[in-house]
Amino acid sequence: MTDKPNFDQLFERRIAYPDFDPQARLARLVGLDAQKTRLTKILGLLVNPAGLESWAAKNHPGAEQLLDTVLRRPPLIVLAGDVGSGKTELAETIGDAVARQEGIDITLLPLSLAARGQGRVGEMTQLVAAAFDYTVSEASKLKSATGRSRGAVILLVDEADALAQSRESTQMHHEDRAGVNAFIRGIDRIANGKLPAAVIMCTNRLNALDPAVRRRAADILEFARPNDDQRRHILTSRLQPLGLLAGQIEQLVATTGPQKGKAGFTFSDLTQRLLPSIVLDAYPHRKIDGTGALAVARTIEPTPPFRDSTV
Repeated sequence: MTDKPNFDQLFERRIAYPDFDPQARLARLVGLDAQKTRLTKILGLLVNPAGLESWAAKNHPGAEQLLDTVLRRPPLIVLAGDVGSGKTELAETIGDAVARQEGIDITLLPLSLAARGQGRVGEMTQLVAAAFDYTVSEASKLKSATGRSRGAVILLVDEADALAQSRESTQMHHEDRAGVNAFIRGIDRIANGKLPAAVIMCTNRLNALDPAVRRRAADILEFARPNDDQRRHILTSRLQPLGLLAGQIEQLVATTGPQKGKAGFTFSDLTQRLLPSIVLDAYPHRKIDGTGALAVARTIEPTPPFRDSTV
């Protein structure tokens, strides 16, 4: 590549928070309350450290060394877990909660898959460096001399193992290694500049990430398939108002859980496959009922688990 990459080559789109659409999408992510709360807090500290400093001044005067330890963490969070567990949806919507918590505007920049390049010498390195150049430039405009951010930028890297695969792999191409190096330098640039910016990485293969990338993570949040209580909450909130009885919902909870030789349903299996299929099965001639819903559930195979690779 000779020309400097443009925005459309680097990012899928630009998302601004706060906004009602991501707020509604975030609210629909049930069963992830612990991850929502922790991610909101961590991102808030990374992009607007003045909030933590104000809290400490009020509650723990003299805790400067402790605050320094907390705030010196690199601005990187890894969301890791099985397919369909809500990682990407949470990453795309959590900025709304952070914006409202911190009282600032936040811009999300989802890195385009095209930024991985096509394997030409120097291409991925240039694309990754350009993405961080843009992120740093935007975040620098929002940095305040007072320490309180005027806004913040979040760079989202989905399918992160495709970009930051471990350099310890013997099969790794030189260009891929250079791209990982460029990614690490980008994280360090944001950290050293103390900019109001953070990077969220989503991956199904945590073990495939480069160790240096994992070490830089301020936190690694893990996601699993919904347990009985989480599946019960999703199914009850959607189907009980239609007249399904508690016993019928319990049958659905059992059917969508782990079975001999196969995993249980993912969050997306429930919300994007099962529930729409139950509606379509009854539409347009009859009401939804427990017998029909259970029959539909038994025809759907849960998404196979993603096999994480060890390096």
